[in-house]
Amino acid sequence: MSYLQYNSSPLTKKSYLFGVRIVKMVKFIKCSPKEYGMINQVFRSGTAIGALVSESTYAQSAADFINKLSVALKECNETLYWLNILKDTEYLNEQEFESINKDCEELLALLISSIKTTKQNIEKK
Repeated sequence: MSYLQYNSSPLTKKSYLFGVRIVKMVKFIKCSPKEYGMINQVFRSGTAIGALVSESTYAQSAADFINKLSVALKECNETLYWLNILKDTEYLNEQEFESINKDCEELLALLISSIKTTKQNIEKK
């Protein structure tokens, strides 16, 4: 069975599939050893999002859950930065950028919403 069959939350699915897109994108970017660091950065930040969301599933507390998602949010924001760098340096064309950037922005919105909702639920207790 696939990872996604065990994890059905929209955030888990979206972050996992985004990580897969990042890995596939990086595989096809041709770069010199000098530029590898930049490509590695988007690879690391883009795949870290899903890993952190996955970790949050077994958080020890609501505060731990918020912390994991907050770090995922930072990684998502960093990924947006690197995607813009790749577009502006013509490693990604406009169409490629728009597609993956849209997914990244949707993921950002989901993370913000999840953090906000969890904080509101804590305040209600």
